[in-house]
Amino acid sequence: RSKSKMKYILVTGDIIPGIGKGIITSSVGTILKSYGLQVISIKIDPSVNIDAGRFSPYEHGEVFVLDDGGEVDLDLGNYEQFLDILTKENNMTTGKIYQYVINREWKGNYVIELGRTVGDIESMAFTEAFHQFQFKVKKENYCTIHSLVPQQSSAGEQRIKPTQNSMVWAFPDLVMCRCSNPLDTSVEGKRSMSCHVELEQVICVHDVSSLY
Repeated sequence: RSKSKMKYILVTGDIIPGIGKGIITSSVGTILKSYGLQVISIKIDPSVNIDAGRFSPYEHGEVFVLDDGGEVDLDLGNYEQFLDILTKENNMTTGKIYQYVINREWKGNYVIELGRTVGDIESMAFTEAFHQFQFKVKKENYCTIHSLVPQQSSAGEQRIKPTQNSMVWAFPDLVMCRCSNPLDTSVEGKRSMSCHVELEQVICVHDVSSLY
């Protein structure tokens, strides 16, 4: 498809790992497919590894092996389960980017440096790249979904302050709040205000009995 017809949705998470970014990505992709759209899923891992095959199992868990032999992040198992057959090219890592840039450098092409220190040091290149990318493809063709977890206070209230710093760079279009129980109305309002989005753009994704 031409660039003018391509739409982009970025799914991010806050300071707590394992809050369902892969499932949210797969679910959004499935919904879009049900409307007859062609969907391509890509998982970006800030690791400097070339692929997931050499990740430390103590830190990263198992890998998912694709039909083409690609050893990729386990989230691609979710993508394949809900969407289409994937290849190793659907898993991007910092290592792959570095390898690509180095190969271009050896061929005499220009090297572009992406800066800004926000969040994990491994992620900063992607952070800045996405900031610039949305202007390249135009805002109407780009959407950011940010997934986060409201925290329980000692008084049992849902609080947003512990995860608010994750909003420094995200500037999301949709905010997915992962929690055990539905969000309190007051928390939704605070989340909307702190994230600079309308209240209807804050979506509660609370625990249910079935993933599907």
